[in-house]
Amino acid sequence: MAKKLKALAIDKGSMVKIRGTTPPTYHASHLGEATMTPRTVARATAPAIPREIPATMRAAAIDRFGGPEVLSIHTLPVPEPNAKEVLIALDTAGVGTWDAGQRSGEWAEGKEDFPLVLGIDGAGTVVAVGKGVKHVAVGDYVYSYSYSNPKGGFYAEYVAVAAGKVAPVPDALDETHAGALPALGLTALQGVDDALELEDGESVIVHGASGNVGMLAVQFAKQRGARVLATASGPDGVDFVRRLGADEVIDGRRDDIGAAAKRFAPDGIDAVLAFVGGHELTGCLDVLRRGGRAAYPNGVEPKPRKRRGLRIKAYDAEAGRREFERLGRAIESAHLEIPIAEVFTLENAAKAHERLDRGHVLGRMVLRIR
Repeated sequence: MAKKLKALAIDKGSMVKIRGTTPPTYHASHLGEATMTPRTVARATAPAIPREIPATMRAAAIDRFGGPEVLSIHTLPVPEPNAKEVLIALDTAGVGTWDAGQRSGEWAEGKEDFPLVLGIDGAGTVVAVGKGVKHVAVGDYVYSYSYSNPKGGFYAEYVAVAAGKVAPVPDALDETHAGALPALGLTALQGVDDALELEDGESVIVHGASGNVGMLAVQFAKQRGARVLATASGPDGVDFVRRLGADEVIDGRRDDIGAAAKRFAPDGIDAVLAFVGGHELTGCLDVLRRGGRAAYPNGVEPKPRKRRGLRIKAYDAEAGRREFERLGRAIESAHLEIPIAEVFTLENAAKAHERLDRGHVLGRMVLRIR
């Protein structure tokens, strides 16, 4: 994924299959404690395109680095797209640990301008396009991923992003899942297909499988025909990942990865896809066969050390037309499940970050903006 993208922490959420018929119903007045249950309507009708784009918008932004309390609602100018950008009226935005890293200053790059709007992905309707944009039109329902977006993040009513980082939302996704998916889906899929080039019949350890990226990587690996040994966090994390289809799941902090791997693949594991660092990752690398390979997104700390006889690769997820097309095909063919932990309103973005900071969040958290 983009620079410094850490593997998401993991945690308890409801499972919502996205086979095209199950947008969520919310069971909380402010959505702060929302749970998701199926209903039978597909994606809600896209909002009407405004005759005039307003001059200002609501956005959840920070004026300084700090804890969740520094995140508050601002009234800010609506960004203006340049010739190669589009303006999206957002319905939903994803909430992840990288957002907390930006908010706290842990991932500060020294060039941030305040107020800083957080958020790296989301979904909504295109309401304006630059004169050089050809493949996106006003009225298109799209999702997007743009890390450190130059004109502000996705915790806002509007976002201006490069047209190349925008794609039509697959029919299988409702607004909530569309906003939750882009960063996670691109990172998981490119880890499986590009960094590892996982093949049918191979054995793979998905380390940190109960995290937000890991929960999708398990499903993509299975769709490619791999045998998946997954590590998760806690008994609830183990149950969570088992429901996603992993062949075997262990508690990464309590169980013996070496013994589990020996049972799972007596001749050695072919590959490791890691979303968590530390000594548990070292244990995963210990059980790779000679010539085996490992991959992890940049931001996983501490980084694994190079080893003779193993190919270890760090990668960043790319967001472009080709990458989004591949993701769309994978969503359809894998019958992907995207667990949603909680949905918060934009006004409750600080509460979402309080929950994020407590850790152990199984499933993606989402901001409902409209």
